Amino acid sequence: MTYEGPGYTCQIHDGTMNSDLYQHMLDTILREIIGYYDTDWSRAYFQHDGDPKHRSKATIQWLNVNRVNYTDDWSAQSPDLNPIEHLWHHLKLKLSLYDKKAKDVYELWVF
Repeated sequence: MTYEGPGYTCQIHDGTMNSDLYQHMLDTILREIIGYYDTDWSRAYFQHDGDPKHRSKATIQWLNVNRVNYTDDWSAQSPDLNPIEHLWHHLKLKLSLYDKKAKDVYELWVF
């Protein structure tokens, strides 16, 4: 989610994200997003909460090596302060407009 809009979506095939996959996504998809919005790393800030993949030593090292700005003291239990939490209502609204309901997460990608 960016100042300019929702950004990209990406599919996690087995439904599980760990620290290695998170770093891979930052290194690939994130670079595409930063380029798409014609932004540089020094202007981007990442909001990390207490999720283990955000706080792992390997992720912190990757962020520091790549000079990514981030905040890691954001409470995981503060939905009013977390912009992504406000997005769920809009997502549910959009999904309710389809005639057919998705049976699983994989069908959502085909809609």
